[in-house]
Amino acid sequence: MSSLDSFFATVILPSMPEVAQQLIKTLHNPEVGITEVSDIISRDPALTAKLLRLANSAQFGLPRGVGTLPEAIQLVGMAKVRTLALGACMNNCFPVLPGLDAQSFWRNSMACAGYAQWLAAELGMDSQQAWLTGMMLRLGEILIAQAEPKAMAEIEKLPHLPGARWEREKRLIGFSEGQITAELARRWNFPMQITQALERAYDPLVEQAFSRLGAVIHLAGVLADTPAAHAGSVDDLPHDVINALALDANWMKTNFPNADTFINLG
Repeated sequence: MSSLDSFFATVILPSMPEVAQQLIKTLHNPEVGITEVSDIISRDPALTAKLLRLANSAQFGLPRGVGTLPEAIQLVGMAKVRTLALGACMNNCFPVLPGLDAQSFWRNSMACAGYAQWLAAELGMDSQQAWLTGMMLRLGEILIAQAEPKAMAEIEKLPHLPGARWEREKRLIGFSEGQITAELARRWNFPMQITQALERAYDPLVEQAFSRLGAVIHLAGVLADTPAAHAGSVDDLPHDVINALALDANWMKTNFPNADTFINLG
């Protein structure tokens, strides 16, 4: 396809829930308060229940149980609750189509989010923004499955070598999943930093304006695609990207996270 506009003319975009639209607006406002975010989320009882269930799960290890959104925000943190809410909205409004294994797809997306959060925290970046961006990376593949269902068998063929899916998408569709997700995020008015990172995640070093978040998402995506990733997997990551981020490979190996500790929105 010649352009992203041509691609998007062939798909039906998922309907973004009103709650998600309002939460996206708060991403542009660093001064948004707990009450405002709590009021937005509480408009969706199912989403509220899901977030409270997450907050009370062992993943957060809170000193006591929480029964209200304001409590959850106080203990978990507003940025994290808002990010989890947006992630849950995305999870709900993107039906995984034939040709994609739903369980594997979302497990991979949560792994990408977890690795992105881990790396961003070490670099002093916004780790919640990194989590959300990493979680969104593969959403473009769902649109590919809708627009080009015959191409999905080739894109998803085994083995799933780290980064191979992106190469197949570029060859068959002309765009990587991240580039498609970036255009979707742009149309949904996500912050520019997120859209740029998604756009450059496929090859973060090719652009003159280097995107640190794009480079983080690239590494996170490769790790998410690595079966049973472990500390030794760091040696197989693109070292030019690691160097561009000024990451310490030894630190990465010593502090490599267990994917079982990543948040699961399912």
